[in-house]
Amino acid sequence: MRLRPLALPAIAALGLALSAAGAVPQPPNIVFFFADDQRHDTLGVAGHPIVQTPTIDRLAQDGVRFSNAFVTTAVCWVSRSVVLTGQWARSHAQRDAIPRVTPAALGTIFPVQLRAAGYRTGHFGKWHMQSPPGFNPAAQFDRYETIGRNPYLKPQADGTTRHETDLVADRAIEFLQTQPKGQPFSLNLWFNAAHAEDNDRRPGVGHYPWPPSVDGLYEDRTIAPPRLSDPAIYDRHPDFLKQSINRERFFWSYDTPEKYQTNVRAYLRMISGIDRAIGRVVAALERAGLADNTIIVYSADNGYYLGDRGFQGKWSHFEEALRVPLVIYDPRLPKAQRGRVLDQMALNVDLPATFLDWAGVKPPTSYEGRSLAPLIQSGASAEWRRHFFCEHLDLAPTLTWEGVRGERYVYARYFDQTPVYEFLHDLQRDPDELVNLAPDPAHAATLRQMRALCDAEMNARGGALLPLDQRGAKKSPAAKKGGAKKSTPTAK
Repeated sequence: MRLRPLALPAIAALGLALSAAGAVPQPPNIVFFFADDQRHDTLGVAGHPIVQTPTIDRLAQDGVRFSNAFVTTAVCWVSRSVVLTGQWARSHAQRDAIPRVTPAALGTIFPVQLRAAGYRTGHFGKWHMQSPPGFNPAAQFDRYETIGRNPYLKPQADGTTRHETDLVADRAIEFLQTQPKGQPFSLNLWFNAAHAEDNDRRPGVGHYPWPPSVDGLYEDRTIAPPRLSDPAIYDRHPDFLKQSINRERFFWSYDTPEKYQTNVRAYLRMISGIDRAIGRVVAALERAGLADNTIIVYSADNGYYLGDRGFQGKWSHFEEALRVPLVIYDPRLPKAQRGRVLDQMALNVDLPATFLDWAGVKPPTSYEGRSLAPLIQSGASAEWRRHFFCEHLDLAPTLTWEGVRGERYVYARYFDQTPVYEFLHDLQRDPDELVNLAPDPAHAATLRQMRALCDAEMNARGGALLPLDQRGAKKSPAAKKGGAKKSTPTAK
């Protein structure tokens, strides 16, 4: 793979030539790769000891990586809605039909804004946004195709099969081959990988089906146990979390050492499959002569527990669920600005404002995120957020919560519990969030401060939700069953 950014003198010379000719430099193209269920540390460049992601690593080394990137809601369909609408879930969801997006929010999604500004737009892969009846995603783009899982390996007309990840890259390459000269484009490539195949729980290729291009990868590697796998960590959770879907899915994937080894190897293969697909798209950009003016973004819709805390999945408030990778490669950056790792809190809600900023489009007033472009350009900002509001409004009552993640303290309250259950963690003394300080009288003042901050952030986005029986939230599996069966760490 070759990434060939224009040198700064070339950019300056190009700008002078265009100015002399009375022309305006063309806005950059934007390619947005979006993975599913990928936690922040599962990249080679992020220090993972096993996974091979050379393409994404190179993009980070020639671009910028955010080490503190988060989603505001840790579940795929809501996170994708946040990215499209530029709004927190509490702002964009219909209060009586959570998590359905309101028509007003749908009217300002970023692809529509870019298309109105002259961009050719494409979307291939997962969609998953919950929209009102009659909304047609395909009508919002010049090119659109939903490519889902169930199954990942899809039969083709010639009798072969093709993995969803590879099909997304195939469609991207076709899009680039037909790109008109002189028109900017925005291309969403939204993978289903590395999401498990929920309907097939056979270990390995059944549960985490990988592309054939990575067959055998990691077979000779031993996967270390989850760092937070001590059964005492699971035991300290309140009963509603111990009986939640996070625990239920643990027994789908990781409840024996053999299943854990097989499934984590398969999960890492899916990520490496994404990396190889990205390499194919980058090569197509270069062949088409588009690489020098194309910004590439790589992120994920939520994190993933991978057995930590005795959990699987996402949904809840801990770091493993909320924190995601974020790599941005901008070929216009001077050499001295490449390869930086930024520690500011970047959010998924910031991405649409960033895309519009790059395009020179004023964001709608409804957008709640901030453009990351100034941070990418200089790495510094006079003022940047020091906390953010986070929430999960679905899978009631066990996993509905709201909170604030700050630089030092994390606060979360599970508001459908009776009484409301609160967490308070001190990241400075307890970076793994293993100790809940909320019941400790010695931290009562901090609890009040974080509770008030959460109230303020919540009220800025429309306030408290309707009662549970009036808001239409999806019920958690435990709630549907009248309470999940308690399981031991060795149950099968």
